[in-house]
Amino acid sequence: MTISEQGRLETLPKVGDQLGRYTVERVESLPDTASTYIQLRHELGSRHIHIARADENAGFAVTFPTVPKDSTGVPHILEHIALMGSKNYPVSDPFFAMIPRSLNTFMNAMTAADWTTYLFSTRNPSDFKNLLSIYLDAAFFPRMTRFSFLRDGHRFENADPADPKSELKMQGVVYNEMKGAMASAGAVLYKALGKALYPDLTYANNSGGEPANIPDLTYEDLKAFHAAHYHPSNAFFYSYGQMPLAELLATIERDVMSQFEPNVLDVRIPDQANFESPRRTEVHYPSSDTERGAQVVVAWKVTPTYQAYDNLKWSVLSEVLLGNPAAPLYKPLIDSGLGSALADGSGYSDNFREAAFGAGLKGLSAENAGKVEALVLDTLAQIEREGLDDALIDSALHQFEIAQREVSNAGTPYALKMLFAVVNPWLYGGDPVASLNLAAELEKLSAERKAGRVFEPMIREWLLENPHRVTLTLTPDPAMQDQQAEAEKAMVARLSASLTDEDRAAIVADALMLQNAPADDHSLLPTLGLPDVTLSVPRPDYQMEQQGHAEVYRSAQPTGGLIYLDVQVPLPELSQDQLELLPFYAFAVTRNGAANLSEVELTRRIEAVTGGIGAASGKGNGPDQISEIRTSLTFSGKALSRNKDALVELLRDVIAAPKFSAERLSQLVNQRVSGMRSSIIGNGSAYASTLAGAQVSPLEALGELQGGVTAFKRYQAWQAAGNWSELQGRLDELSKVVTTASARLVLSAPESDLALDLSPLATLFGGAARQTLTPALAPHVPQARTMDTPVAYNAVSFATVPYVHADSPALLVLSKLLRTEYLLKELREKGGAYGGGASFDPRTGSFDLTSFRDPHIGRTFEVFGKLDEFLSSDDLGERQLTEAILSASRQLDPLLSADSLARNRIFSDLAGFSADRQEDYKARMMKVTLEDLRRVQQSYLLPERAGYATFSGRDPNAETAEQHLKFEVESI
Repeated sequence: MTISEQGRLETLPKVGDQLGRYTVERVESLPDTASTYIQLRHELGSRHIHIARADENAGFAVTFPTVPKDSTGVPHILEHIALMGSKNYPVSDPFFAMIPRSLNTFMNAMTAADWTTYLFSTRNPSDFKNLLSIYLDAAFFPRMTRFSFLRDGHRFENADPADPKSELKMQGVVYNEMKGAMASAGAVLYKALGKALYPDLTYANNSGGEPANIPDLTYEDLKAFHAAHYHPSNAFFYSYGQMPLAELLATIERDVMSQFEPNVLDVRIPDQANFESPRRTEVHYPSSDTERGAQVVVAWKVTPTYQAYDNLKWSVLSEVLLGNPAAPLYKPLIDSGLGSALADGSGYSDNFREAAFGAGLKGLSAENAGKVEALVLDTLAQIEREGLDDALIDSALHQFEIAQREVSNAGTPYALKMLFAVVNPWLYGGDPVASLNLAAELEKLSAERKAGRVFEPMIREWLLENPHRVTLTLTPDPAMQDQQAEAEKAMVARLSASLTDEDRAAIVADALMLQNAPADDHSLLPTLGLPDVTLSVPRPDYQMEQQGHAEVYRSAQPTGGLIYLDVQVPLPELSQDQLELLPFYAFAVTRNGAANLSEVELTRRIEAVTGGIGAASGKGNGPDQISEIRTSLTFSGKALSRNKDALVELLRDVIAAPKFSAERLSQLVNQRVSGMRSSIIGNGSAYASTLAGAQVSPLEALGELQGGVTAFKRYQAWQAAGNWSELQGRLDELSKVVTTASARLVLSAPESDLALDLSPLATLFGGAARQTLTPALAPHVPQARTMDTPVAYNAVSFATVPYVHADSPALLVLSKLLRTEYLLKELREKGGAYGGGASFDPRTGSFDLTSFRDPHIGRTFEVFGKLDEFLSSDDLGERQLTEAILSASRQLDPLLSADSLARNRIFSDLAGFSADRQEDYKARMMKVTLEDLRRVQQSYLLPERAGYATFSGRDPNAETAEQHLKFEVESI
């Protein structure tokens, strides 16, 4: 296959064609996405799907069915270790070493319940070849050294690594990652649900690894698992883009296939034997929130996920029942007041070979478990008896139509979204094409609906009359964290009881080896150079016109029949209370009623005619200063072309006439509390960064006030007070202020829709001047927040310089250098943290050092305090500088698509970050020197300019005394 310079597909293989030892088995057009599906099989048995599409961003993945038989985490640990050196690239961590040597748009590896995938995407053809070579060698020919097993799997290590008499502990990157992960209620529930519904299958095990079981994995077990599973006969290859397919296959043949013989591995997952009667089970997780910390989910095993038509029907039914707050199962659950939000595990899940459907609540007391089960079953019985409204089904199908037609790089590159759409049915023996091209399945569903009811019989057969049902209660246990810590100590004592003096000396030797590993020879790795950096920025055409007090921007984009509309409101002067209220206003305004529509009617109208509307509060500063903050509120929506006028009407009603109700506000506050509690546990580094930044940056001070742990406590206070009428009044007052402002309307749409009448929106606004403010900083005192987690999330934050300042590019490059060359090595490789790094936002001037799922606190802050020592090293040279600039350039060149290209340009221009300024920034960045990096560190990243914060399960002060850090400690 070849591609013309215009990106048009010129030649495609035909069914039966031989491409080397590959046979083309299937070629299908995918008209909705202007792409072609090509399916091949190799003589060794490996499968390959190629999506031929004229997209500059190319994607690749190799996936292996990995079916663990225990919870030692062998597939997860192998995923890490495979990327830690291979036959052709014998360095300790080529994966992390390649990140700054690449212009990738995505690089990662992932372990699911029953498969492992290695995947990447990039816009640079040379980069694609480089990453392909790295990934193929890593997957099929990893070194899997004992060194890598100790580092990322598990090992004994003394509290003082050099002192064999100090306390012996269990260490390891995956071990610490899973300690943090299994402190999350959602993760505990998901794993428990797999075990409860599929007790005889691999899903009863934790593929990521249970911390108590990970130490049972041996180095020999790991190597045996790789030999059995990572073979071409067990491999599923995926590629996407406009690369020549024959050339790609020849590379895989040369580098992999030619070195293997056929092999047979039975990784088939059988059907789970059906239960004779429903079951109940209870699991616990570490939490002190005994009042509202429980979850209850009622779940069923339903149809196989590899059957495309059944998969579609269950996806539609799940959307109908639970897809929005007005849905007929969702609403009674929330209205019951038993809990605050849908339980984790609610909805349809195709992450198992046989799918699951669940419904339940979280944010409740465990004693209400029986009530939740009864409510779910009674509501489903009522729905089955009375029937579903056809309009609800039509709305759900409308959402599927939008999803099928939307080609977007938002969140994940589209090149890999197509992979995730096919991977499960492909691996389970289904039809991948049906997952990509739903038209035939939708036509089949339409015909079945005309013949009679479709979904009510599903509810009756698969839910109400299905004995394969589990009611799972997740209960908080305040003593569990301490019990787990004691159990870990007991495990270490048991496993180390027979250690000899020689064994203990070997543990010290291993630790010192990990601490003092020699530097790798990175010349062995492929790389790009500075000439590969794109110095220009996209400049899509757009037009502006003034309508009343609104500026209207329009840009023609090939969005596949979708229109995207944003209404940005630069906010006038707000009171302190209104600033605090703003993010909740944005959350609540589209979840209540509006104009003549109740909350249920509005939600159903949104589902029927749009792809969703939402609102978000924003804050930022200009390119020439960082202390004057500007706030905004942006309303956004998308719709198919035929519904563009309805989208305008809905946005007008939501902006001009929101209808807040006290009852609905109580539900939404409960949801915010529940959601933020989970978010803090799962993403503590972000909250720590904001808490630290509030001490040094006005922008971060506002961020902490509006969205940090300070906001979380405010929501908790609202929840406790229950004064919903008063909150309703405050929101109504804020709504009036919003429409006194001016507005910017931004429309991205096909040329045929560009003349859309936006006057119903443009005429809403009064033109009040925009406010700038400088929020007061938080007290400059290190802050610690304790929560239910066995690991720590540490942060140091610095306020530096604005975008146009001469030192800003050097700070951006420095953040990349510190992350790759210093912090990953110190915090992850030596310290056992799952993650650690540095980040710099050139637009805000915020520079952060963070660690994630970190067993240490004191040691990590010590590492943070030695930046100058690292930068004074003679080991730093042009290679490290070039790689840091490459990595920085990737941050400045995000992957956009038709839905976001013009919007990104317009809003950047409006904020003062014009294309000329962005290109000037890139040009200045290319001239940064090592001396610049040392100078800006000495100028800005100093202890007296720093804010400190940590989130963990313990008081940090005993560990940070040597760093002269005294934390104020509060419990969350």
